[in-house]
Amino acid sequence: MAYELVIVGGGRIGGALADALVRVGRVSAAQLAIVEVDAQRRLELAALVPGTHVTADLELGDVDAATAAILAVKPDRSEVAARSLGALGVRRVLSVVAGMSSARLEAVFPAGVALVRAMPNIAVLVGRGVSAIAGGSQVTKDDLDWADGILGSVGTVVRVTESHLDTVTALSGSMPAYLYLVVDALIEAGVHQGLSRELSTQLVVDTFAGSGELLQHSGRSAHELREDVTSPGGTTAAGIRMLEGRAVRAAFLEAVAAAAERSRQLGR
Repeated sequence: MAYELVIVGGGRIGGALADALVRVGRVSAAQLAIVEVDAQRRLELAALVPGTHVTADLELGDVDAATAAILAVKPDRSEVAARSLGALGVRRVLSVVAGMSSARLEAVFPAGVALVRAMPNIAVLVGRGVSAIAGGSQVTKDDLDWADGILGSVGTVVRVTESHLDTVTALSGSMPAYLYLVVDALIEAGVHQGLSRELSTQLVVDTFAGSGELLQHSGRSAHELREDVTSPGGTTAAGIRMLEGRAVRAAFLEAVAAAAERSRQLGR
């Protein structure tokens, strides 16, 4: 039986997509196959998405020209996996491989394969991901609409030119790690000032979540909201002055630049 969709790579992103796509009815569990080399992870995936075919390798007959695929492996395995998909006859592929350019993957696939490159972030695990997509040289509007529908099941999707994907990777792709670093530091700051770790964690995490909701729904910019909290000569102003003095803003600019450059290196 040829499956409607194959996900190659059952890690966090691949597993989240499989779970969400079945949950929202985008594909039935019986029409989905997940290829995962790790035996323990295969057991976890089988429990996460019951009824889905979870395998270490595809077999003859598992795919045909109508089967689409999501490539969700590590960069160092992507070209081997792409070559295998191409040999089996898959004609439409969504790649969520970080840093791997469309041109590099298209060089491995047979001619005519429609390749959409994407960068989702880890918030797809809770259906709140942000993903950017860009089409390769053989992609049509229908292919982009298909990819949009896939990633739209786990959050929001924006369409960009591929030249912007390295920056997207460095910004929204890596951004959860930057934010978690800040959250971790603020929790530690509360502990240093005498709060219990449990209380400090609750204060920071709940404030983090609420501030994000306010930013998203208030219709006001981050700059405006920051000014609302920062009274002249007040406590927040003192804290902001310290952060600016330590060049925190410049550090974030440099972090995104460094991550974008690393993404470019991976794609070469």
